[in-house]
Parts: sequence; C-alpha cells; structure tokens
Amino acid sequence: MCGACIQVYGMVRSVRFLAALALLTCLAAQAQPPKPAPKPAEEEQPTIKVEVDLVNLFFSARDKKGGYISSLGRDDLEFFEDGKRQELKFFSRETDLPLTIGLLVDVSKSQEALIEEERRASFKFFSQVLRKKDIAFIISFGADSELLQDFTGSLPLLQKGLSELRLNAGVGGISPTGPTVPIPGSNRGTVLYEAVWLAAKEQLREQVGRKALVVITDGNDVGSRIKIDKAIEEAQRSDAIIYSVLFEDPRYTSWQFGGMSGEGPMKRMAEETGGRVFRVDRRNTLEDIYNTIQQEMRSQYAAAYTPTNEAKDGTFRRIEARVRNSKDVKIQIRKGYYANKE
Repeated sequence: MCGACIQVYGMVRSVRFLAALALLTCLAAQAQPPKPAPKPAEEEQPTIKVEVDLVNLFFSARDKKGGYISSLGRDDLEFFEDGKRQELKFFSRETDLPLTIGLLVDVSKSQEALIEEERRASFKFFSQVLRKKDIAFIISFGADSELLQDFTGSLPLLQKGLSELRLNAGVGGISPTGPTVPIPGSNRGTVLYEAVWLAAKEQLREQVGRKALVVITDGNDVGSRIKIDKAIEEAQRSDAIIYSVLFEDPRYTSWQFGGMSGEGPMKRMAEETGGRVFRVDRRNTLEDIYNTIQQEMRSQYAAAYTPTNEAKDGTFRRIEARVRNSKDVKIQIRKGYYANKE
C-alpha cells in the first residue's frame, strides 16, 4: 500500500474509478512489486464454462463526398484478420442498438475560456443522441481526472454533471466540485491519456454493445503517467470507438505549445479505434460536430466473426474491411483487437 495519505472530499461517485486513480498514485510513488496473494486454503469447486469467441465490429461506410452509406449488405463486404479472410457469423444494418457514451472534457488552463460552450453544446448532444436503453457518463480532466457523473440515461443527472465542469489547472489537490485524488509530482497540466485509459478500463471494459468515447481537448497531454500507446490499447480492449474533438484556444496553442497542435495524437487515437477526429473552427462549431457524431453513431453497421486463429495468446490482431467491386467506399473500422489470454 502506498505510504502517501490520500484524502477524498465529497460524495464518492464511483469506488472503482477512484480506486484506479489511487492505484496510479501508488504506482508513481513506489516501484516495489506487490507481494503475491496467498493461496486459498481450500481449492475452489470447478465450474463449467461455455464460450463462443466472437470478434464484434461496429463500423460505418462513407462515399467519396463523405456521405454515409446505409445500403450495404453482408455479401458486399469482406473482412480480414492479419490478412486472412474471415467468415461473418452476424451482420446487421440496425442503427438503434444500445449505446454507451463516455464524454471526456478537458478543463485544464488552456481550455478555461471554452468550458461554457462545452457545457452547453454537450447537453444538447446528450438530449439528441440518447434514446431508451442508452447510457452515458462524464469525466473531466486537467491536472487530474474526475468522474462527474456515472452511468445514467437521465438527462437531468447529465445536466447536473455538466454543471460541475470547473477549471482544474493545479498540480494534484482537491477539486471544488467533488472527489479527486492528489497526485505527487510536478508538471501535470492535462492528463489526457490518463483520462482515456481510466474511462476505457474502469468504465467501459465491463459494458456490452456499442461503446464510444467523445474526447474534447486541444490534444496536448502534460504529465500523464500513461502513454498514448497504453490509452489506445485499453480503448481497443474495451471495444470503444474514440471520437476526438480538437477544440483550441488560440491564445494557448499559438505560444504556450510553440504553435504546435495536438491534432496528431488525437487523430491517432481516433483512427486506431475506428473513430474520427474533428476540429472546431469558423466553419464547424462544436454543435455542428456533435451533430455529425450523432449521425455517424446512428449509421453504424454491426458484424461479428469467429477468428480462424483460435490461439488466445494476448497478441494484437489486425482487422481490415473491404467493399467488393468498389474503391469509392471508405470503411471506418477499428484497426484491430487483442486476443485476450485465457
């Protein structure tokens, strides 16, 4: 157990989420490996477990002009895993499958002037996209990450969570809106990758069906202990699609980061998981982008196959989807998945 004393103020909204944050703190403070847990005195009774290994895919198709195509059939598509063709066990053009959405909002110093617009547009997005059986949660991140609202389909609760978006530009410490975990160390300004990792691992891993993370940020990570590779890996293990929304305050991106944009990392997270990256500018407001994301979520196909490679070795398997007899259709799908060990 970490020797640092962690104080949590306010109502604890998610024990697992806070436990994961505490774990990150302890990992940063001590390098000693944990002692193995003692073996139980009595062996557990064996259980019978039947598994059907399916790789579930949610994807969209667009034409040359970017319009969504909703008329593709099973026979129009081919799927490959590590270059080997796979036979579909399931295919559907249904667009109303239950949806779980995680909204991650950057509340670091560079986003201070944008928070109110993020709050307003996000509530309208939830109002339009959420339907019966859909659920959502909200995480804010700056110097640390905070779960503002756990899973819910209630618009009033989501509105309350959005109302708690506050600037979080310190180094660790306690947020005035609720529980956070103080983080030892310095130079922590925007823990973007950490927030994605936490959202995927602690929120989405146990969920089923369609899962998406909408991340609003300028894309600059300052101080995460989690690297971008691990954040992407966790999203892939959770079958989560990332929609990256690049929302920048020019006063910061023009000088604080040397004029560099965070679009590169944002694009990588989106494309590796089957999502897209968007930029808020004069032609595309945050509300416009939310409308596009909503349309895409409702224009997705669902498919599944049993992989010909039956080995459960923990390796990453590359996925490719093609449209037969057409080079004008772009399939937007995640780059692959991890064959989890037994």
